[in-house]
Amino acid sequence: MGAGIIGAGNIGGNLTRRLSALGHDVSVANSRGPQTLKDLAEETGATPVTVEEAARGAEVVVVTIPLKAIPSLPSGILDGAADGVAVIDTNNYYPQQRDGRIAEIEDEGLTESRWTERHIGHPVIKAFNGTYAQDILDRPLAAGDPDRVALPVAGDDEAAKAKVRALIDELGFDTVDAGGIDDSWRQQPDTPVYGLRAGTEAVAEALAEASPERPATFRG
Repeated sequence: MGAGIIGAGNIGGNLTRRLSALGHDVSVANSRGPQTLKDLAEETGATPVTVEEAARGAEVVVVTIPLKAIPSLPSGILDGAADGVAVIDTNNYYPQQRDGRIAEIEDEGLTESRWTERHIGHPVIKAFNGTYAQDILDRPLAAGDPDRVALPVAGDDEAAKAKVRALIDELGFDTVDAGGIDDSWRQQPDTPVYGLRAGTEAVAEALAEASPERPATFRG
C-alpha cells in the first residue's frame, strides 16, 4: 500500500520505520525538504519527497506536524492521492506550550481534527495522538495477545476509519471506535485515555469517562 507521511518527527519517523518494515511503499516529507531526510531514507528504504509530493498515489496519508503549522500546508495537499484516501491526523492542541491561541477551537468549540479538516479540505481520522512514539516500535503484539495495547480511533468516514483500523492492527495494536470527529475531544490531552497503555475494554471505559470540560492548560 502507498503511504504518505507529512512530518518526520517522533511519530512520523517511527511510523515510517514500521510501515516500511511491513512492506508498504512509504513517502515521507517534512518542512525542511527531502535533503534533510537522507538518514531516515537510508535506514528505512522510504522515499524522501517534498510536502507537495507526499500524498501522490497514497492510500493513506499521515499528517503529523504541529497543529499551528496546518494552515501553512500547500493548497491541494491531497492532489494525486488514491481514490478513497484515508487521512490520519495525529495532532493535539497545545496552546500554551506551542500552538498559541486558536479561536475556532477555543471559542467555537471545534475539535483539533475538525479544525484540521477545514484547512485541508478532506475528512480525517484521529489516531496516534495519545500514543507514545517509542511504543510504535516497542509494543506491537500479535492479535489476541492479552497484553496488546489498544488505540482510540475517531472519524466520520466509516470506510476510511475501517482502513485505518486495519492498518493499526497490522502495526500490532488493537483499536477502539471513539466515534466521530466531533467526539474526538474524548482523546485529547488530559483526558483519561490520553497516553493510556491498556487493552480495548480499559480504553473504551476511559473514553466514556472523559469530561468535555477542558483544563486551564487547554486555553491560550
